[in-house]
Amino acid sequence: MEADRCVSCGLCLPHCPTYRITLSEADSPRGRINLMSGVASGRIPMNSRFVKHIDSCLTCRSCEAVCPNQVAYGQLVDKARAMITTSQFSTLKDETIFHKSWLRLFIENELIAKPKRFDALRPLLFLYQKLGLQALLNKSGLLKKTKFSILNKQLPYIYIPRTSSNKTSLTKSWSKIYSPTGTPRGEVGLFLGCVARLADVTTLNDSIYALNRLGYTVHVPPMQTCCGAIHQHGGDSITAIQLAQKNVAAFNELNLNAIITTNSGCGTQLAKYHSDFSARIMDISKFLETTDGWKNIRIAPSSNKIMVHDPCTLRNVLHSSEHPYTLLSRIPEAQVIPLPGNDQCCGAAGTYFLDQPVMAKALLDDKIAALNNRDLRFLVTSNIGCSMHISSMLQNLDSKIEVLHPVSLLVRQMKT
Repeated sequence: MEADRCVSCGLCLPHCPTYRITLSEADSPRGRINLMSGVASGRIPMNSRFVKHIDSCLTCRSCEAVCPNQVAYGQLVDKARAMITTSQFSTLKDETIFHKSWLRLFIENELIAKPKRFDALRPLLFLYQKLGLQALLNKSGLLKKTKFSILNKQLPYIYIPRTSSNKTSLTKSWSKIYSPTGTPRGEVGLFLGCVARLADVTTLNDSIYALNRLGYTVHVPPMQTCCGAIHQHGGDSITAIQLAQKNVAAFNELNLNAIITTNSGCGTQLAKYHSDFSARIMDISKFLETTDGWKNIRIAPSSNKIMVHDPCTLRNVLHSSEHPYTLLSRIPEAQVIPLPGNDQCCGAAGTYFLDQPVMAKALLDDKIAALNNRDLRFLVTSNIGCSMHISSMLQNLDSKIEVLHPVSLLVRQMKT
């Protein structure tokens, strides 16, 4: 059993965000592993206290990065949540336990699991923002402290996807193929994700632009779907597997050098697929930083200070956190520095910021404190969830710091 690999050495404790705040052993990796083992063996009841400690885990997997026995903690937590989801014990009917509402289930199963429907939502949300309704609701307080209020504040400006002819239209979706403008070097696939195809169109467009300039044909298979991370971490492993099968089928039809992801959370989930598929998954910063073709591309200099936020998934799972730094170093005169406290989660963690707002806010406050009193123009991050989480707080503080993807900042200098 994977849990038996944990020897309770405690090396993970200072790296665990929840333990650092609560100082509760039950909110530490080794404490949660002991709880899981106890419930699995029947020594501990499946009750509200157990669920509370499991749900409070961010699944940042910082503990895995320092574990001398290489315990697959992320897998253990996912299995525990699946066990909770399928449990029929009456003790889990306690009102203190988080239960997914019918609306939450509808959104996860009929929207997130079918992300092409986001394309239909795009013109509605575009008009919602254009008419000032988003700002009006934020100011009115009508939503108060509901989850809709949190989402409304975090919703970034809605942009439109590029077509193969470089035209944009509210009624158009993604093109299947984007042809290169430079010397042809190969063919890659671009994974859109679910939330990102609506809320992070800028990064996806900029990734296509950079890849095309470097000579890569970019394929965007229309049958691709959500990566399955939200369902996997929410205990719905069956749906996660179904989504994985659809993505594998969509991309395996093509002869691709790599499958590019712009969101480290999606990249982490895709890397769990079978080896033939996962071997081709590559974060956009890593792919661009390691490919040829830069010699003939002019990048305008920038003397602005650029601070880099390392998403947990990019650092702890994909082990690619160094690539945004080296990619941005291609900008002449740029000052690229890490955000202090990069070894700690920002609190976004998928839907964690909705389900555990108090803990998420405490972790976010640490990030904002690290940004204060600095002559800073840009903060870059490779995860749309982290970006939305941090930027919404900076907007509330009227900060002038712009939060964007490292590729978007690089492309901006390529176009200058």
